[in-house]
Amino acid sequence: MNMFRRMSRILSFAFFYSLCILTGIRPLFAQSDTNKIRQQQSISNVADSEKEQILSRQTAQFQAIRSDQYGDSIRVLELKREILELGTADNAKKQALSAELIQLISRDSVRYRIMKQKIDSIRSRVTGFPVVLGEDTLFYVYARLGSLSPKERADYFSNRIHILADDFFFNADSLKVVPADLSTDIVYKENVIKSVTDMDAIWENSTRDDLAKKYITIVSASIKKYKSEHNWKTITRDIALAVLVLAILVGIIYFTTRLFKWIKTRIENERGKKFRGIKFGSYEFLDANRQVNVIFSILNIFQGIIILILVYMSLPVLLGIFPWTGGFSGKLISSFLDPIKKILLSVWYYLPNLITIIVLVILFRYFLRMVAFFKTETEKGRLKIPGFYIDWANPTFQIIRVLVLAFMLIVIFPYLPGSDSPIFKGVSVFLGVLFTFGSAGALSNIVAGLVLTYMRAFKIGDRVQIGQVTGDVVEKSLLVTRLKTIKNEIVSIPNSSVMGSHSTNFSADAAEHGLILNTRVTIGYDAPWRKVHELLINAALATELIEKDPAPFVFQDSLNDFYVCYQINAYTHVPNRQHIIYSKLHENIQDFFNDAGVEIMSSHYSNIRDGNKTTVPEENLPKDYVAPSFRVKNTGKDEKF
Repeated sequence: MNMFRRMSRILSFAFFYSLCILTGIRPLFAQSDTNKIRQQQSISNVADSEKEQILSRQTAQFQAIRSDQYGDSIRVLELKREILELGTADNAKKQALSAELIQLISRDSVRYRIMKQKIDSIRSRVTGFPVVLGEDTLFYVYARLGSLSPKERADYFSNRIHILADDFFFNADSLKVVPADLSTDIVYKENVIKSVTDMDAIWENSTRDDLAKKYITIVSASIKKYKSEHNWKTITRDIALAVLVLAILVGIIYFTTRLFKWIKTRIENERGKKFRGIKFGSYEFLDANRQVNVIFSILNIFQGIIILILVYMSLPVLLGIFPWTGGFSGKLISSFLDPIKKILLSVWYYLPNLITIIVLVILFRYFLRMVAFFKTETEKGRLKIPGFYIDWANPTFQIIRVLVLAFMLIVIFPYLPGSDSPIFKGVSVFLGVLFTFGSAGALSNIVAGLVLTYMRAFKIGDRVQIGQVTGDVVEKSLLVTRLKTIKNEIVSIPNSSVMGSHSTNFSADAAEHGLILNTRVTIGYDAPWRKVHELLINAALATELIEKDPAPFVFQDSLNDFYVCYQINAYTHVPNRQHIIYSKLHENIQDFFNDAGVEIMSSHYSNIRDGNKTTVPEENLPKDYVAPSFRVKNTGKDEKF
């Protein structure tokens, strides 16, 4: 029963102590001497080397004052002797000696108070060096003694106490207090364990003898506790208790595993019944099998977390059972809870900035909603601004949106956590440089896209020619313009290339004034030009999608040596189908000209001369020169030439 009670107390202690650490409340039972000393340790933020210098300097000041006190003490004894020798003989001299004696005694009291005030002021900032036994800190050493520093005195006393604790025949009654002139010694069987000086007594607000007796009491109780915790009977009991805790842990993990297995079995039996998948409208986000698998994955994660928590919480209990590992239990709990506590405190202190950021985001969001409302009204034609076109509404809104979001980021930036840290600033500069050099081409395309938008060179659906590419505009973005050719090819052209080359818009004025289509034919001079004009106009009027009003007209582009070049011009309001219109127009031209007996042909003429005559000028030829004749040879047998 005692073992079970002790285990329950340990489990309760671990849970309550963890709760106290998490909430920052210090438990009442933690106000033991050991924890009080640890609390004093946490107050000190001074390094050991600096602490030794401060304590040594204070000891040196005390020794100087003490030397003056010894001189005054000798003078006090001399004054008392002289006063006794005078008796009632010389009252004036006796009064003078008494006044000097009172002054010396008062000066000694003032020195003691000054020294006490200095030590009290240092005690709030500096702790001494601990004297330890096992995991327990017994008391602190503050003063030097001869050539030994406070740390060396504490280490020496700790070693002597460990030797006494390991001595099987140790008897606490053998610890005695032996007064001396300059110190009070703690002696064990004629061996000096520790010397208590006046400086030690001042630091502890006590006298030398009382402080030495207090040390003996503390050492005796600590050695008795140490021996009781490290005997074989206690160790055997602690091992049995640890095995019991492990068995309980394994049992809890086993039943936890069985519980999750039972839950999975129940879910598996409901596959396709209660668990039919997850749908959003007509879209099936998860079918029944995937839904069950996702639930199994979540259950496995929860099972792993629970087992980890059980194991982690059992470790402080196991470590707290054994006295030599008891100090690790609190560290193990704090190593997990301290980061959580720090995170929660950071979040708590960051709440004002977080609220400020939320308010700013809400204000900027509603401002953007207001701008989006005006954008929608402009696109629908309800809001008309002189000189502002409807197709400018969306790009203008996007520009304002980017500027507003950038301004919002600048305003929010100082409220972000870590915005003042050098690392955060370095990363920001690095990202800025990376964005600047990596997006040079993209920025040029964006600027070109904005310029094209406000130039209104073309819009979605227009038939355009950009460079050597002709097609309908299907997309205009800040980076590229996409054209769809008559072959259903999608051609992406960077906006910077669009700005760098000329573009032709066939649709810009087609709806109002019509697009003029033109094609050329060459006809010989033997065909009357009025007849050719009539045939071309009739062919154009017979073509589908060509307007009759305004009527088609013909230009004579050129009068060549052998033929005339005619150009037929006709209006259409459907520029996106001009390739079909051209094809039909060409068909009609052929039909009409064939029916009229007019050849669509570029005629050529040749003039043949006697090429046997030389081209040398006649004045250079001899007077009897005769041009050679053609030599003709007949190879036929029955034919005559």
